[in-house]
Amino acid sequence: MPTPTWTRLSPARRERVLVAAMDEFGTHGYSTGSLNVIAREAGVAKGSLFQYFSGKLDLFAYVAEQTSLRVYARMQPWLDGYDGNRDFVTHLVDALEAWLEYFAGQPLERGVAAATNMEMDPAVRDAVRRPVNAVYLAGLRPLLEQAVAAGDLRKDADLDALLSLLLVMLPHLALVGHLPGLDGPLPLTGVPPQVRRENLERLVTPLLTGFRAGDER
Repeated sequence: MPTPTWTRLSPARRERVLVAAMDEFGTHGYSTGSLNVIAREAGVAKGSLFQYFSGKLDLFAYVAEQTSLRVYARMQPWLDGYDGNRDFVTHLVDALEAWLEYFAGQPLERGVAAATNMEMDPAVRDAVRRPVNAVYLAGLRPLLEQAVAAGDLRKDADLDALLSLLLVMLPHLALVGHLPGLDGPLPLTGVPPQVRRENLERLVTPLLTGFRAGDER
């Protein structure tokens, strides 16, 4: 967690440090990301970073969490916009299209997503994924609960299982268009928009099988 010194900085300085750290970690990952570069690009002394955070991992975890909050803010219209008056599959496909488009245009956020999901050190990965997953779940669980209340998902749907599947899918989709080898038999990049939407529908339909109202176990 950031120190009280960090919270006393001006918003502009905090933003400079955050953007510099997003860029460095997103480009080079945690292990080879340089605090010297972050400090230089942010216009602060390297020692100042240790006044703001307890160490490199603390800064990386903070960057991951803040990046997730930025993504959450952009996706909030889809997280909060479901009212049960339209099919949940359609709403979820709309949200996934917005997700793909967002990450396509946000290299800093995309880089951090890659760094947090592909970190090789399990202790580091756990430290950064826990706050990220907490942000994801804070947005996704109310959406699924609303779908249950609206009758689109089963009253007895195992929402924890569905949330776990979404936590696997969403980071993959954030990176699929930008890291070679991630696209599968249903391409989501380099295809016309209608084909991409059809392929998203083909992904979502089996994902929700067993969770939708009327599905038999």
